[in-house]
Amino acid sequence: SLSDDKVWTTVYHDLQMQTSVGGNSPEKLSVLQLNYSATMDQISAITSSAEYCEQFISYSCKMSRLLNTPEGNPYTWWVGKANEKHYYWGGSGPGIQKCACGIERNCTDPKYYCNCDADYKQWRKDTGMLSYKEHLPVSQVVVGDIDRPGSEAKISVGPVRCQGDRNYWNAASFVTSSSYLHFSTFQGETSADISFYFKTSASDGVFLENLGNTDFIKLELKSATEVSFSFDVGNGPVEIVVRSPNQLNDDQWHRVNAERNVKQASLQVDQLPLEVRKAPTEGHTRLELYSQLYVGAAGGQRGFLGCIRSLRMNGVTLDLEERAKVTPGVKPGCSGHCTSYGMYCANGGKCVEKYNGYSCDCSKTAYDGPFCIKDVGAFFEEGMWLRYNFHSPGTSMKDLVSRTLLSSTDPETTAPDLNLSKEELSFSFSTTKSPCVLLYVSSYTQDFMAVLVKPSGNLQIRYSLGGTKEPYNIDVDHRNMANGQPHTVNITRNGRDIVLQLDHYPPTSYSLPATSDIQFNSPKALFLGKVIEIGKIDQDIYKYNTPGFTGCLSRVQFNQIAPLKAALRPTNASSHVHIQGELVESNCGASPLTIPPMSAATDPWHLDSASADFPYNGQAIGDGVNRNSAIIGGVIAVVIFTILCTLVFLIRYMFRHKGTYHTNEAKGAESAESADAAIMNNDPNFTETIDESKKEWLI
Repeated sequence: SLSDDKVWTTVYHDLQMQTSVGGNSPEKLSVLQLNYSATMDQISAITSSAEYCEQFISYSCKMSRLLNTPEGNPYTWWVGKANEKHYYWGGSGPGIQKCACGIERNCTDPKYYCNCDADYKQWRKDTGMLSYKEHLPVSQVVVGDIDRPGSEAKISVGPVRCQGDRNYWNAASFVTSSSYLHFSTFQGETSADISFYFKTSASDGVFLENLGNTDFIKLELKSATEVSFSFDVGNGPVEIVVRSPNQLNDDQWHRVNAERNVKQASLQVDQLPLEVRKAPTEGHTRLELYSQLYVGAAGGQRGFLGCIRSLRMNGVTLDLEERAKVTPGVKPGCSGHCTSYGMYCANGGKCVEKYNGYSCDCSKTAYDGPFCIKDVGAFFEEGMWLRYNFHSPGTSMKDLVSRTLLSSTDPETTAPDLNLSKEELSFSFSTTKSPCVLLYVSSYTQDFMAVLVKPSGNLQIRYSLGGTKEPYNIDVDHRNMANGQPHTVNITRNGRDIVLQLDHYPPTSYSLPATSDIQFNSPKALFLGKVIEIGKIDQDIYKYNTPGFTGCLSRVQFNQIAPLKAALRPTNASSHVHIQGELVESNCGASPLTIPPMSAATDPWHLDSASADFPYNGQAIGDGVNRNSAIIGGVIAVVIFTILCTLVFLIRYMFRHKGTYHTNEAKGAESAESADAAIMNNDPNFTETIDESKKEWLI
């Protein structure tokens, strides 16, 4: 499988960090030269094939101006690729003569666009990333304003760092078994290193071949489960075959890596074991080729059908896309169903290519159904609880961490110190009983996180990460959440910053106190409905814990973990779950779906089959319902409506004569759920919009 974690390529230079310049030096200019550990051509190759590059640059100053903003000529500049001078600084971009603080409008003195340009006697600094990769790397920094008494400056320049490979998706689709692309002869006399990805639904075909007089090198898909690497350097043909336990023609990407040198040859497919063949001690070692390199069908053989991408031969990526544009039978790029329909896999579901379509893999989500939009939820009876252990007895800590608890977008955290600096939690619930504990995450330390409904029916999020006497509480006081309605909760924490979103209200930001630790140390288990944990437990949580939560919880997800789904659907995570009581699957806690209507072709609930899966547990009404009963129902409804109208008219008439007394209190305040709702009920603008929509419907 392909890893999403990006690899950084870093090139270092010899300039010390915080290199001092100035201090009453007589020179008008100080030129700092940077010498890199690679040649400029090599760095250029790295930056041009990367998706993104950056280089940190910092100017610390004491009475030494930098870019002389807002209007003057810069005192300091840097020289980049092709010996061009640049007058912008880290955090800014080409043609913008500003520092990062000027872009973000937070310079020490707002009259200037750099902190240093204010010319203070105290140390100040301007720092940031240069990320316009066409200008990198920095080869020289020329510092100007250092010739006055008391002027001093320090310069730091980081290494060039690049990530991503623009050639990663350089692909071609081979449409017929006689299609091929040709390139110049492969120069691999003493060593060959060939790697690529392929995707096919065909069971065999040649990937590539290059011939000599008798020498040759060739890679092919021999059968639906076999990849072969064969060559002859003059000692007779050698073939290495990797056999896969699974079909390789499943229309998914598979990686092939073939290497040959004077000592040995090897072939690897995906993560399968490497097949190695030692070279004979005597005999020929040079691979002498002269024909063109053929990718696809060569010499009348049946060629590969499908997609090949990211083809690298001895470190050089072949531009399949450009060549395919001018070659019949080969299309540039790789058209798959996921490129067209992948967006229908919702809520983090992954699109999986199928031979004649696609499906959504919902395993990493808290949802289910063909498009990962069906909430997986359950009804909790009083006293019932669920515990999800973050590591089951059989897995090592390291294994677990790398797989689940750390959000997949955060590869930096290493396993042994299982501490979270960020969490993402989302779920929906409905209940009429308060107080209760909805969710609680315990740890092997004193740290915990909890989502509670207080006796008043208001929601509270509670964080205790150490460093504070009392836990940090976020109270949502103006809304009763124990009103039997489904409510959605999304909580994201990144370091000190917490963002909470409830239902359709705008997200609100909070910040942990300055003294609070920002690491959630050694998380242990996640509880739903009730906390059953050994050791000391927070007083309020202890109080709210009895009798326990009654109601519905749905689509619970904590980072990459979906505890309710693990309990209700047999997955490899089910061993982590312990349940007390009987868990009944139900979507009573699901929020109503607000998804734009889909076309029948992509709609999973389009009822053209008897086994249609309903998004709600409602009963479908068949066509066989008696039409008469529908007519009778209609007549009764009209009669009741007429009677009600008459009653309303009579009551109003009587009250008018009694001289009733009116208040200016918000009408509908009594029935409204909250202050917000009461205002909405009373606000003339809101009523206007409601009336407008009514008019539209009546037309």
